[in-house]
Amino acid sequence: MNLSRPLVIARKELLQLRRDRMTMGIMVALPVMQLLLFGYAINNDVRHIPTIVYDQDRSAASRDLTASLEATGFYDVIGHARSYSEIDTALRSATAKVALVLPSGYERDLAAGAPTKVRLVLDGSDPQTVASATNTAASLVSARASALLVERLGRAGLPPALEPSTWYNPDLRTAIYIVPGLVGVILTMTMVMLTAMAIARERERGTLEQLIVSPVRSVELMVGKILPYIVIGYIQMSLVFLLGHVVFEVPIVGDLALLYLLALVFIAANLALGLFFSTLARTQQQAMQMSFFFLLPNILLSGFMFPFEAMPEPAQWIAEALPLTHFLRVVRGITLRGAGFDDVAPEALDMAIILGVLVLFASLRFRKKLA
Repeated sequence: MNLSRPLVIARKELLQLRRDRMTMGIMVALPVMQLLLFGYAINNDVRHIPTIVYDQDRSAASRDLTASLEATGFYDVIGHARSYSEIDTALRSATAKVALVLPSGYERDLAAGAPTKVRLVLDGSDPQTVASATNTAASLVSARASALLVERLGRAGLPPALEPSTWYNPDLRTAIYIVPGLVGVILTMTMVMLTAMAIARERERGTLEQLIVSPVRSVELMVGKILPYIVIGYIQMSLVFLLGHVVFEVPIVGDLALLYLLALVFIAANLALGLFFSTLARTQQQAMQMSFFFLLPNILLSGFMFPFEAMPEPAQWIAEALPLTHFLRVVRGITLRGAGFDDVAPEALDMAIILGVLVLFASLRFRKKLA
């Protein structure tokens, strides 16, 4: 074998790569993004858990425990409940993920050394926060109550028992949490990838000229490209739910009609994003590369694999711009917690805004002329 020939071929390949700025950019950006995401944004230590307090005692001791709980940094007290129905509303809408219930007579029983219980209600549809919230609260309740007894009575006493109560997924089965999230991940991966290659494929096959001379407007072209894939998205969604229910016994508590209606916004948003990528890419290969590049932050930042509350604020701001972040809250809220439209309306509105922005960008990017 002539060794000079492979070197010539290798040089030619490097020259081609250098001309392909999109591929070169992804080659550099991908490892940088992975390093930043895994090293900075991804964190399994759940902090700042949204917490609601149901204080039936309304005493100095109960207020002291609440303040001590928030001072740990693991809990953010976002409000106070007046009944268990308000706790259910807060957890069902994902406004809170933990509820601290302090019984009536808490301070009296604590001072008398009588047995007393502090209840911790947890959202089991998000198992990632359950263990962290329970362990932290248990140690804090015991330590704070003991310190209060010594401070006030000068003696140690019987600390209150923490009684965890897990709602929506009492067995903490991982499949119940993962399968609904997989619906969003699969739809993101397939919808973006399929449509990202749409315009690029037209350009490669030479059929873009037909679209250019046609009376079809840019927005009409975008909508026409999206419609067939919406049907495909619904088929995929139904298949995942069916298999998840049959194979993994994932319950579907809420209104499926509402879920399918809101899924339309999510599917359309991903299709619009794919079309936007297709207006940037010149080849199907570039369109596919951009699709994979977009999929990674979706999986890592949306709350599918890692706790959303554990991420730093800049990473959360980025995650809020991703359609998958909002759809995960919708699909898990409806299927696992039985959330209604009022509970998920803010997330639906965010998805609609993202959809409008993406359709606008994709329409503006498309020019009815040969690039």
